[in-house]
Amino acid sequence: MTTRHLIDPEIASVLDLFPNLTLTRETLPQTRTFFHEMLVQMNAALPEFPDIAVSERRIPGPQGAPDVRVLLYQPKNISTPVPALLWIHGGGYVIGDADQADAQLKVIVSAIGCAAVAVDYRLAPETPHPGPVEDCYAALKWLYTNASDLHVDATRIAIGGDSAGGGLAAALALLTRDRGEVPLAFELLIYPMLDDRTVTSSEPHPYTGEYVWTADSNRFGWTALLGKEPGSPDVSPYAAAARAEKLEGLPPTYIAVGTLDLFLEEDMEYARRLIRAGVPTELHVYPGAFHGFPMAADAKVTQAHTRDYLYALARAFNKS
Repeated sequence: MTTRHLIDPEIASVLDLFPNLTLTRETLPQTRTFFHEMLVQMNAALPEFPDIAVSERRIPGPQGAPDVRVLLYQPKNISTPVPALLWIHGGGYVIGDADQADAQLKVIVSAIGCAAVAVDYRLAPETPHPGPVEDCYAALKWLYTNASDLHVDATRIAIGGDSAGGGLAAALALLTRDRGEVPLAFELLIYPMLDDRTVTSSEPHPYTGEYVWTADSNRFGWTALLGKEPGSPDVSPYAAAARAEKLEGLPPTYIAVGTLDLFLEEDMEYARRLIRAGVPTELHVYPGAFHGFPMAADAKVTQAHTRDYLYALARAFNKS
């Protein structure tokens, strides 16, 4: 059975850009190289954003760990502190780097007038949990501690990410809530990878996960992050946010996912639980959309998605 007939026709051509992923420890280096080269080609065609300054920083990492590379995006000629978004890239916890969200973050900074920080966290399986989320926490703590020097309003800091980055952002929100050191204004979760138990479901959704990020890729990603088979009873909520027993006290949350995305049901369930815990939550489900659909930049569903999350982020910053 195929779900091709369910795909929004405007985004179907994007699938031709993607090879069929077969993720193993042996193929991982080649896969990382492929995606890096694809990113370089895509970035070469991007428009200029002359009103945004981009700089690279090396900040202190978690105790006993290497420094963390971050990319800082700042609107030029700002006279008052601006809100900031800490962004965590996707890639199944095993692929990608901070540079891959360059175009998206420039659009966000330009549209909202905020600053942004992209985190180059260490990847699994070389660095399993808790290394990646601790790298993200180190970047968040740095952003908060140095807010004045960065011309950032420390009371208006949001976190966000897509796919595995969305999963890390959700885990980071839990970790930040529990440590009580940094106030968060908002979390922006784009088709987040939240629940390792999806790998072991006895009744998987019949219409999700055929494209881009499949059940096999999901098993590899979670196994790499956890350092063991997914689905065991002792997985930390700071690794898989859906494992958290209590969601009270989290910041207002935005979740977006497509109807053909492998993460559809885990994302909808997390939104339901957030709402039940009294967390202001906005959930958007886009019909005919598979994982990674915003790569079809001109499609109406992508334009709607971009408009929706930009509006939600701007509204959250204005409320803070």
